Amino acid sequence: MTERISAELARALRDSGLVWRPAAGDAFVIDRVEADDEVFILSDMTVEAHHFPTGTELGFNGTTEWALDSVPLEDALWLPQEHQLRELLGVAFVSLTAGATVRAAAGPTAGHTAGSAAEPAAGPSGGPTVTAMIDGTSSTFEADATANAYARALLALLGSLAAE
Repeated sequence: MTERISAELARALRDSGLVWRPAAGDAFVIDRVEADDEVFILSDMTVEAHHFPTGTELGFNGTTEWALDSVPLEDALWLPQEHQLRELLGVAFVSLTAGATVRAAAGPTAGHTAGSAAEPAAGPSGGPTVTAMIDGTSSTFEADATANAYARALLALLGSLAAE
């Protein structure tokens, strides 16, 4: 199973300015309370992005379980996968390690060292840790899952870029 970030972190990334350009294989949810449990995958067969002058629509082709033809892109919440988040970090990415390994090497205070009050809470201790170079400082981002650790690092990077 492909690991995806939490909806909370996906919303924080979107609100921080991350732009989604839908492509086959991307996962998303309909960002409404009554529909946010169902994860959809963009595919040329079942759900595909249709680009119109008025905006992008995600078209549901032949789905019988939903009385839904399409949804505007702004009603969808992208759930980037681990490899997409790592790619978005680009040269800021330094390393990924298991949380217990980092703690053993760095002592009991190792863990999440950067972020903001608006950022979702850090994951439980012992989770995977991403190290990224942001504003010339090495910062670590720990979470319960690898994708969430990458998302936390990307959220901090986007915050740094917005502050410039």
